[in-house]
Amino acid sequence: MTWDSFIYFAVSALVLWSAGAFLAFKTDRKLLPVLLTVMGLAVFFAFIAGLWHSLERPPLRTMGETRLWYSFFLPAAGLITYLRWRYKWILSFSAVSSAVFIVINIAKPDIHNKTLMPALQSPWFTPHVIIYIFSYAVLGAATIVAVYYLIREKKITDKPRLMHMSDNLVYIGTALITLGMLMGAIWAKAAWGHYWSWDPKETWAAATWLGYLLYIHYRIRRTSSNKISMYTLIFAFLLLQIC
Repeated sequence: MTWDSFIYFAVSALVLWSAGAFLAFKTDRKLLPVLLTVMGLAVFFAFIAGLWHSLERPPLRTMGETRLWYSFFLPAAGLITYLRWRYKWILSFSAVSSAVFIVINIAKPDIHNKTLMPALQSPWFTPHVIIYIFSYAVLGAATIVAVYYLIREKKITDKPRLMHMSDNLVYIGTALITLGMLMGAIWAKAAWGHYWSWDPKETWAAATWLGYLLYIHYRIRRTSSNKISMYTLIFAFLLLQIC
C-alpha cells in the first residue's frame, strides 16, 4: 500500500461518513447511520493497515501519517458520542473535521522513508501516540459542544443533558491523556534515561492536563456556572493546541 492509493480509500470513507451523517438527521433509527459510519471506518483503517504493513512500522512518524489517525479517530469519537447521547449533529461535525485532515493529506501527504529513529523503536511509542490522538478527537468534540452552548445558550431547552454530555467527553478525554502521559513517561525512561525532563512538549502536555482537571474540579462544585465551565473548556483546548 502506498500514498498513491490514499485518495480512493479516503473518498470512499468520506462518502460513507457523509451518508451516515445525512441519514442521522432523516431517521430516528440508529442502525443505518451507525452501519455506514462503521463501514467508512473499516475502509479508512484498511488503508492505515496496508500502509503500516508496507512501511514495516506504525504510520506515526510524519505529520501526514499523524493526520491519518486524526482522520480516523474523529469519526470514531463522533460515532461513540452519537451512540451514547444521540446528538445527530456530531456525525456531521466529525465527518467535516475528518475531511479537513484528508484534504490536507491529499494536497501534502508529507512522505518520508520507512526508517524510524532508534528512540521511536519502542513498544510504548505506538500506544502512546494513538491514545493521545484519540483523546484529542474526543476533547475536540467536547469543545464543539462548548462553542455550541455559548452561541445558542438562550435557545437550548435541555441544558443539563448538554452539560452532562460535555462532562462525560472530558472525563473520557482526560483519562486517555493521563494514560498517554504515563506511557510517554515509561517510553522516555527507556529511550532517554529519565521519565520527565520539562522540555516544551512535556511542559505543555502537563499544562493541558491541568487545564482539563480544572474544568472537572470546577464542575464538581454545585454552584458552578455553565457559562464559566464552557469558557474553561475552550481555554483548556487552546492549551491543547499549543501542546
